[in-house]
Amino acid sequence: MNQAGVNEKYKVSPFYVFFLVHSMQTGIGILSFQRVLAKSAGTDGWISILLAGLIVHTFIWIIYKIFSIVPGDIISASNHAFGKWVGNFFSLLFILYCFFLGMTIINSYINVIHVWMFSEVPSWAFAFVFMTLTYCIISGGFRTITGIAFLTVGVSYWLIFVPFYGLKYSEFSNVLPIFDHTFMEIMNGTRSTSLSMIGFEMLLMYYPFIKKAETSQKFAHGGALLSTLLTLLIYMVSIVFYSEKQLVLTLWPTLTITSIIEFPFIQRFEYIIISWWTIIIIPNMVIPLWTASRGIKRIFNVQQKYPLWVMFLLILLVNIFVFDIDSLYILNKIINPYCVSFLILYLPLLYVWLQIKKTKKNSSKVKAP
Repeated sequence: MNQAGVNEKYKVSPFYVFFLVHSMQTGIGILSFQRVLAKSAGTDGWISILLAGLIVHTFIWIIYKIFSIVPGDIISASNHAFGKWVGNFFSLLFILYCFFLGMTIINSYINVIHVWMFSEVPSWAFAFVFMTLTYCIISGGFRTITGIAFLTVGVSYWLIFVPFYGLKYSEFSNVLPIFDHTFMEIMNGTRSTSLSMIGFEMLLMYYPFIKKAETSQKFAHGGALLSTLLTLLIYMVSIVFYSEKQLVLTLWPTLTITSIIEFPFIQRFEYIIISWWTIIIIPNMVIPLWTASRGIKRIFNVQQKYPLWVMFLLILLVNIFVFDIDSLYILNKIINPYCVSFLILYLPLLYVWLQIKKTKKNSSKVKAP
């Protein structure tokens, strides 16, 4: 076993990191990120996406550098850097973030179902079904979660061809003018794509579950690269299909494009897309909640099913008593700056501090008689 207490039989091959990273980044954000990005960066939104992708690759590099110093997970690294109490405090912040991320994704998808398909079905009913499914998958262990991530990527990539149907109604001059926005507007656009690009940081918890984890870095970068290219493709298709002003006013641009597709036997093709999106969204629900429950298990030495039950109950109660558009808006407002702050502030700080401690330790060994 390694420092995080993971037996070899529970580990997965490095290759699967590609699917774990990519499936986590491809989810609910793909349906609506264009609207917020167009508000900030307009026709230069593609620059924001490329910058966001570059930032993601930088932080993946930092994560692997951290674990090259302290093998294990974020809890091991934080405790090694700052001691047990301070380290556990930072780890609990990360766990709280993962829980809120999982809840935000579940509630956001329920909102899509409400608006587009089943407005009369109470949100708690959908939450109960999704949480039951999530609990069953997590109970199967990390190898089951990895298999689900692999499967969802494999069976869902036909969907990337759907937006191309709208190209025959597109105006390609909509991509002009380029380089028409300030640096700050482009950076705001980069921040607005965060819900579409986050998810790679779950690697901080499942790193010990990877065989020869240090060799998996290229697959993590590959998964993030594919997510960036997919996000860029969908945004470019959206920007030529809509005008910039239309894009700003369209709540779910990806779904609205698919709604123009008609077949003699299917009049509402977007129903197919929304239903199929359940498969895509499963890893987005499962991985953050697994990360949060695994973190609580590591810190408090309890069985993982107990924090899962608590999270199940909390998400259900939120959907029974306080779920509405305003609460969903507040959740998104919490997640985006929280995620950006954690990544930009804590991970570099952790890496630099670990590097300083490593240097001091090596220096003391050299000086020892």
